[in-house]
Amino acid sequence: MRGDSRLSRMLHVLIHLERGGGPMTSEMIGKMLGTNPVVVRRTMAGLRDRGYVHSEKGHGGGWTLSRPLSEITLFDVYEALDRPELFCLVPSSDHAHCLVEIAVNEALENARREAEALILSRFSAIRLSDIADDFERKMTELGLTPHRDTGECRKT
Repeated sequence: MRGDSRLSRMLHVLIHLERGGGPMTSEMIGKMLGTNPVVVRRTMAGLRDRGYVHSEKGHGGGWTLSRPLSEITLFDVYEALDRPELFCLVPSSDHAHCLVEIAVNEALENARREAEALILSRFSAIRLSDIADDFERKMTELGLTPHRDTGECRKT
């Protein structure tokens, strides 16, 4: 099973939107993420529907933040993306009537639920501004600046 990187990618995009100094088109974001602009628009729709971003069509248009990063948590973005799977563990169903398999699956599911609750609690405590501030600190320490169109970091 392939991992789901939408949460990480959208966090990346939101910080670029805040730090970029202007609207970013779906094409610009797609180029930065190495994906199709249609995928960007589809993924950004959930964020738009929750009021975190908005888009303007036409010349000079693009995606911008509707709220400051300090008002958006990791949990907010996770929810806007329809709660992507956090874990790719799946229970075995080879021997559905085997009591050992049933016990194993129950133990794994209980542990998964507890771990998910802990992660989501932590997501609720992390604001995107915290991540952006950490990024800025690291950039300053390394003497780098981000390139707006590609997201790559370059020496100043």
